[in-house]
Amino acid sequence: MSDGLTLRDRLSGIAHEVVKFGTVGALGVVVNVVVFNLCTQGADLAPVRSGVLATTAAILTNYVGNRYWTYRDRDKSGRSREASLFLLFSGVGMVIENGVLALSHYGLGFTSSLADNLAKNVIGLGLGSLFRFWSYRTWVFRVAADAADAPGAEPAAPSSPPR
Repeated sequence: MSDGLTLRDRLSGIAHEVVKFGTVGALGVVVNVVVFNLCTQGADLAPVRSGVLATTAAILTNYVGNRYWTYRDRDKSGRSREASLFLLFSGVGMVIENGVLALSHYGLGFTSSLADNLAKNVIGLGLGSLFRFWSYRTWVFRVAADAADAPGAEPAAPSSPPR
């Protein structure tokens, strides 16, 4: 560990980050579930269409929470790059989340409101959230180069995805 951080320091930093990410994510889940159910139950929209609308609302909520709270100390120099990558990885997460819903609803025939909510907001959202956490911390909200040299800082992530 050439940067002077112990394993305990690294785990503590990641645990703190996970708690903040989880708090922002919990707010996003509330937005996601409420919008999804308003669309499916109140507006009688199709489940996947409702899922996409709900996930989009949650993505916007989560960007604000992650940028200004979870990762507020991370590099802010490339906002357009950050926003583009956030939207790209959020879109992949949306496909994961709503893909599980589509598979359950249309592929397996589980069409009740409970089944749709479990598929989208438990299984799909869980898998999508794991992907988002990894991608956001790795590619979107990077540690600034000068902050990476400071004591207690995490090493900077690569500036571009591997090819």
